[in-house]
Amino acid sequence: MRGWQIFRHSFRMVLNNLEAAFRLSAVLYAVQALNQVLVLLAAPAEGSAATVINPGMAMMVLATSILAIVASLWIAVAWHRYVLTGEEPDGAVPPWHGGLVLAYLGRSVMIALLVVVALVAALIPVTAVMAMAPALGLPLMLMVVALAVYLFFRFGVMLPAGAIDRKMTLREAWAATGKDQEAMVVLTLLVTGMVVAVQLPAMLNPDPHSLINLVYSVVVGWFATMIGISVLTTLYGVCVEGRDID
Repeated sequence: MRGWQIFRHSFRMVLNNLEAAFRLSAVLYAVQALNQVLVLLAAPAEGSAATVINPGMAMMVLATSILAIVASLWIAVAWHRYVLTGEEPDGAVPPWHGGLVLAYLGRSVMIALLVVVALVAALIPVTAVMAMAPALGLPLMLMVVALAVYLFFRFGVMLPAGAIDRKMTLREAWAATGKDQEAMVVLTLLVTGMVVAVQLPAMLNPDPHSLINLVYSVVVGWFATMIGISVLTTLYGVCVEGRDID
């Protein structure tokens, strides 16, 4: 079960290096948490007649949203580099590699566009089937989510490659991750299940804007973020560098 080994190794990578993970991400993730708080505060209260967000608050949400994106990219590059090269932060934040962060953004957008195109193509027959058999809606949508995760992982090794300043094309990424299809499918199913499990408590809460949901999303979001980055790092180490995992 190579896919399970990759998932377990990624999970342990975070748990066994919690101190390093916090040092690399705590300050930067706080920016993301602040953005979530502001989004919650900006949202109209349930039952309120107000539908327009205060312009000042809207600007704050926009500014922190941009900063949150930069912070997430910064964390990803830093964690990839920590695991693959041993680079550690000297202070409260990891080293800033502006060129690598910008390239990481570009590669992320490129992969996202490819995934979106594939999903649009997949949703055409899926929507037709759902119209004829609504009961199949949930399993079909889960299949679409699994397809997105699968494609992201197949191309996603480009991201840790870029974080350590290694050139890699889409063709090379696809070839590297295609050596063990069974592992990729198992990993996809595990991560898809994790995504659903993480989102389920928040979806079951009748008040999506509650403080409980906010605290849950911030805390669980940190673990999900670090584990997701670790999965890509492990995939790169195994599929590209040929590293062994226990």
